[in-house]
Amino acid sequence: MTQNTPLPPCHSVTARTAPRVLSAAQLKAMGVPAGRAVEQCGAGGPWQQPLPGVFVLHPGPLSGPERLRSALLYAGRPPASGRRAAPSRAADPAYGEAMLTGLAALSLYGFAAAPPVASVERVDVLVPRVRRLRSAGYARLLRTAELPRPERVDGLPVAPVARALADAVAGLGDAVAVRRLLTEAVRGGHCEPAVLVGELNRAKVLGRPQVVHAVDTLLAEGRAMAEERLYDMVRAHGLKEPLWNVDLRLPGGPHLGGVDAYWPDEAVAVELDTRAPRHSRLEGGRRQEEHEAEWSAYAARREHLERLGVTVVHLTPKKLRDAREQQATVVRTALMAAADREPAAYVMILPR
Repeated sequence: MTQNTPLPPCHSVTARTAPRVLSAAQLKAMGVPAGRAVEQCGAGGPWQQPLPGVFVLHPGPLSGPERLRSALLYAGRPPASGRRAAPSRAADPAYGEAMLTGLAALSLYGFAAAPPVASVERVDVLVPRVRRLRSAGYARLLRTAELPRPERVDGLPVAPVARALADAVAGLGDAVAVRRLLTEAVRGGHCEPAVLVGELNRAKVLGRPQVVHAVDTLLAEGRAMAEERLYDMVRAHGLKEPLWNVDLRLPGGPHLGGVDAYWPDEAVAVELDTRAPRHSRLEGGRRQEEHEAEWSAYAARREHLERLGVTVVHLTPKKLRDAREQQATVVRTALMAAADREPAAYVMILPR
């Protein structure tokens, strides 16, 4: 039998109705043995095999989505033993625990700064560290000890935005491209700056020159966006208008620190936390020491204010984005509880 021998009618119907990209295992389940599939990929044949064990049921160039699906099928195929090792609940029947990451994932998420799916030269795929499968063709396998829980985009498993960004940045040397991707992530509301910084730490790219300035910029933009959300929350939920962005100081005493909103009659302060997560490991000993010192100073400042009778409400940008009504209730409760508390110490209020 040659590659030009037509498939039996049942196989012909299957080829027309099934997805145009299938693994050898999927074809076998449809009644097409591996040898027969390979025959169809010969010179002038109707099929092609762009990656080992993956078949495209048409000749000619692959579309962008076909490249993504074929890379996932290759990366997610079972080990040679045929047994998958304790798959997680997020495992896909066709792709196992494999998921798209890097520029291909960002393109699926709709990033304007990422190349179109069809133009992505390398399709990065996250796989468990225990997999021994090697990269092949345009499919580049990135092994990791801890797989994130994938999102579903266009029916495909995709790493969360922050992880996909970190993996993309790790492979980029162009400072302009890095800045555009990180800026779009924050401005477009794809992920919070602190979460992104944590992923960049994990990828060990924070110290790269093309990343340092971009991170400083996105953290500043992230704070501005968080402040805007705080303004919106206060006004949308009918909270009393506070004094915005002020410093607190004891008369003739030490500086108590700045707060993002303060209600002097109730002695309630709101502080936005736009720092990297408390337990993130920042790259470099000095950077880590500065991170720990920042957290210690924050905790000491908050404890000092509370000893003076000032209630400090701690809000994160993520909470303001995802649970604004709940955060408004927290602030309202703190304001209402002021009547039942002992009067706070007198503090001076200065512009920040």
